[in-house]
Amino acid sequence: MRHYEIVFLVHPDQSEQVPGMLDRYTDTIKKAGGKIYRKEDCGRRQLEYPINKVYKAHYVLMNIECSNDSLEELKDSFRFNDVIIRNLIIKRDQGITEPSVLFKQSKKNKEDKL
Repeated sequence: MRHYEIVFLVHPDQSEQVPGMLDRYTDTIKKAGGKIYRKEDCGRRQLEYPINKVYKAHYVLMNIECSNDSLEELKDSFRFNDVIIRNLIIKRDQGITEPSVLFKQSKKNKEDKL
């Protein structure tokens, strides 16, 4: 099994679907014997440039260890899900567990608003 980092952007109108999507993807990985090292829901953020006339997106980051078959299943679910605007899958050398910079920034922004 290999380690991967997955980032996907969800259409902002469908942000309420993110927890269900994460549960589905987590189940897919765990059923195939994989591990999830980090799962971060970074919330809605401004995009650097518009994608299909959408200016914000809901960011989700996952660090996983899985087989090639379950990775292909995830890729297919990303491809055929209209809610996901973009996705990126990167092969990593090891599982990463510490919070990402993106998550730290979103957490800091929430604290500043309070």
